[in-house]
Amino acid sequence: MSFYTSLNGLKNAQTDLNVISHNIANSETTGFKKSRVAFADVVATSILTNPSLTQGIGATVQKISQEFSLGPIEQTGSALDVTVNGDGFFSIKSPLSGQTKYTRNGSFSVNGTGNVVSASGDRLQLFPTDATGTITSNTQVDAVIPQTNAAGSNFAGVTISLDGAVTASYGDGTNTVVGKIALAAFIAPDGLKQLGSSDWAATGLSGAPTYGAPGTGQFGGLLSGSLERSNVDIAEELVGLITAQRNFQANAKAIDTATQISQTIINIHS
Repeated sequence: MSFYTSLNGLKNAQTDLNVISHNIANSETTGFKKSRVAFADVVATSILTNPSLTQGIGATVQKISQEFSLGPIEQTGSALDVTVNGDGFFSIKSPLSGQTKYTRNGSFSVNGTGNVVSASGDRLQLFPTDATGTITSNTQVDAVIPQTNAAGSNFAGVTISLDGAVTASYGDGTNTVVGKIALAAFIAPDGLKQLGSSDWAATGLSGAPTYGAPGTGQFGGLLSGSLERSNVDIAEELVGLITAQRNFQANAKAIDTATQISQTIINIHS
């Protein structure tokens, strides 16, 4: 039994090392959220087992949880770099599959067709507004910047205000509010499915998203001209790396000791 107990320990330590390595590798990834492994002991008993003589049979990975604490804020000065100062996520949609994704990476740009897109090419979602910036519908639309305004003047630039209003500027000095950024929030964000590229998808564990404008409810306000860095603490991860390495070595030593005991017994009978 000791072989299998220690083998489970080796596998668990390897899982811990894998998660920590992934965290460290993404310490400079914009909008990345670190993960942590939770373990649980495993006990096998029956109604005839004396509780005072119960032996455990090792440990198992209970959960790999994500931590959505706010990462450090880096000032970039770019008009389309935005940080959510709260619990909200940017809502983006894939132009190919139509899948709605959620991200904390607020590094956006305008592509050749006028769409405001993420680094992965997914389109930022907005609430439509009237000329005064008042939201007119809860149905989300793609953020599209018109190439020219009603007077025929060419596009000159775009800005995102603290309340989420996306405003296009034109060569004749006029401004047009395209819409307001739609933020999403979840009752259990650690249940979101990781998609890579700092994107997540809703699952049954996370619950359905609720949407709102920046600066309302739990969504949080926006910080324009800045990006949220990874929330990975390198010093903390290195300490965890040392601990996981020690756990791996200890379980390997337990297997070695069990092997020596078995060999001794074999030698006695031979």
